Parts: sequence; structure tokens; C-alpha cells
Amino acid sequence: MEELYQILNHILLVIQFLAALTGCFYFFRLRNSYWRWFCVYLVIIFIQEYILTSIEFISAETNQYYNLFFGVPLEFIFLYWLYARKSLQKNTLFIVCTVLYILTCIIISSIEDVRGALSFCLNVGSLILIILVVLEYLKQIKNDSILKFQENRMFYINFGVMLFYIGSLPFHVFQKYLYLDYKSVVEYYYVYFLIANCIMYLLFIASLVWGKEQS
Repeated sequence: MEELYQILNHILLVIQFLAALTGCFYFFRLRNSYWRWFCVYLVIIFIQEYILTSIEFISAETNQYYNLFFGVPLEFIFLYWLYARKSLQKNTLFIVCTVLYILTCIIISSIEDVRGALSFCLNVGSLILIILVVLEYLKQIKNDSILKFQENRMFYINFGVMLFYIGSLPFHVFQKYLYLDYKSVVEYYYVYFLIANCIMYLLFIASLVWGKEQS
């Protein structure tokens, strides 16, 4: 199983590199659109993942601290901005989601160890994303943009986020409870976690290549 993990992690890093490369290519085409920040986001994600997974002297604890206070908050807050502020055009919703997530991270990091705090913040961040994913699908259904999903950037992103962040939520919630008695379940769920992550970044690439900005 460890060999499979390593293969999937390498595949994921390659796909994240391709996503960053696609982002660089489309950045200048989208320089007058807020989607240019999505391109920047893809580049930052690849750089941080490459550093954290490829540099051997970075300890697991340092990795966890980085993800707790910067890496994971960057991912969630950017997605909140993309969903709430830009796609749904609800600035108040963006502020509420961001403040709720940040306060959760601050409070839980003061009473939990770094690993427990990171897991809890992932759960809270994903639960907030569930709300935004549902609101985005409702928006697409109401204005019939889902009928032209192949041209809708948010359709690709929404589907990818649903597969990865929401699909892997049970893994983060129940991992420590299942590991002792159901280790194989946790191992297979981690495989899903890695595959869903790969698919999400492939969908992010598709959103830039095939998608168009929606009004």
C-alpha cells in the first residue's frame, strides 16, 4: 500500500505542476479578469506542495504547522472568495465564512495539539464549503447555466471541490477512530483522498481550458 501511496503522490504533484503551468499560460489572457487570481493560486499551491513533499529536511511537525497556519487557510479562504465573493456575489457571505474559519483555527489551535487542530480545521473548512457548493449548484440551476456546463468554469471547480473536500470529509472526521480496528478502511479511503485530489486539479485545468467566464 505504501508503494501505491508514493505513486499517487507523485502523480498528484505532476498534475499540480500541469495545473500551475496552465495557470501561467492563461494568466495573461485573463489579466483583466478576477480569474487571473485563480491562475496565481494554482502556482502557489504547486510551489508549496513541491517544497513540503520534496525537501527532506522539513519535518512532519513543521509541515503540519505550515498547513495549519498558512497552507490550508490559503486554500479555504481563496475558495470562499471565489465562491461567495465572485461567483455568488455575496460579499457578506464571504466575510462570514472567512471569519468563522479563522476564529475556529485560532480557538482550536490554542487547546489542541497541532495534528488535532489541523484535522478539526479541515473538517470545519470543508463543512463551510459544502454550503457554498450547494449554493453554487442552486445558482447554476436557476439561471440555466448548468445546461452549458462545458463552458462554465465554476461547474468544473464545483465538481472537483465536491469530490475532494466534501468526499474526503469522512476520512478526516473518522480516521483516528477507525484506524485501530479498521485500518484497511482508512488505507483505502486515503487512496480515494489522493485520487480525488488528482481529479480535482484535472478539473481545475479543464475549467481554464474549456470554461468561459459567466455573468
